[in-house]
Amino acid sequence: MTSFIRNRMTVDATPPALDPLTLRGVTFDPPLFCAPMARITHSAFRRLLADFGGYGGLFTEMLSAKMVLKEDVLRSPWLKRRPADGKVIYQLLVGDTVRLAETLDRLAALQPDGIDLNGACPAYDIRRMGGGADLFEDAVRMRDILRVMRRHYQGPLTVKIRLGRRSDDWRSRLRERLRILEAEGVDAVTLQPRFSEERRGRSVRHHLYAELTAETRLPVIANGEITGVEFYRRHAGDFATTAALMIGRMAAARPWVFAQWHAPDLVVSHTEVWERLLDYIAEDFSPRQALVQTKIIMPYIARNYVFGHSLFVAVQTAPDFAAARARVSAFLADSPTRLREICLNGI
Repeated sequence: MTSFIRNRMTVDATPPALDPLTLRGVTFDPPLFCAPMARITHSAFRRLLADFGGYGGLFTEMLSAKMVLKEDVLRSPWLKRRPADGKVIYQLLVGDTVRLAETLDRLAALQPDGIDLNGACPAYDIRRMGGGADLFEDAVRMRDILRVMRRHYQGPLTVKIRLGRRSDDWRSRLRERLRILEAEGVDAVTLQPRFSEERRGRSVRHHLYAELTAETRLPVIANGEITGVEFYRRHAGDFATTAALMIGRMAAARPWVFAQWHAPDLVVSHTEVWERLLDYIAEDFSPRQALVQTKIIMPYIARNYVFGHSLFVAVQTAPDFAAARARVSAFLADSPTRLREICLNGI
């Protein structure tokens, strides 16, 4: 842990014991993962998470399999990894098997600790390319893609899914998909118990995990609006049959969420956290790209403060990265009032 920590309060809270998850000889301990988040879980953000630690593995954002062929895998901020990152799983957006083997060969240079196939994303642009939720609905195409992936990659292979389309027979269709994953050598499934057409903010059916995990021999990674250790304590029964937990948007807003899982009394310096993130963004991106990335993460950062909207507006209207950074520093210099509990609805 770095100088982010300012002090510790005394809290009588023993961190919940979670058994390590081992897939094909790769152990994720603790079984806590940072979710793949579009345009957020790039190399600079993963570097910040690594400063805190507390997780068992980090996912990249969803990477187009064809985009990987065009990137410098050792320099691209979407692909490159640092030793301090720990275990990194690369999530792929795949719509067909064309040149998929080449993509996997290029990723091999990064020594991924896992490859994940996205069969969950409901975004229109992703479905239009045949990926995400659209792939989940096409059982034959999903099987063919998994066969190529398993043939060309010998490490942990996982798939992220939802419940599929809302229909009277959703359970039988989900069961059929799980049989495909098992037959094609998948090692674990990340399951968010929402239907494909449901947006963020809608209730996640965590209570279904007992039923759904009984449908497969694969370890199930729970995902969807899991916000941290206190949420887990309140709903521990819902996750009793799952093998691991995945946290997404709360990690974007509070990158110390994994460290806090093991040290609930952890207190950090917000000024140092966000200034360090901006340092990392500046190092990995051009000034123009750095401005874009800062604007993308800012809605999450701003939710930590009573008057966070003013920070959000200040950054969104900044003409360049230097100005955005100066506005963040000015906001933090005023010691803004922080919120103990935050809501991420609407982002």
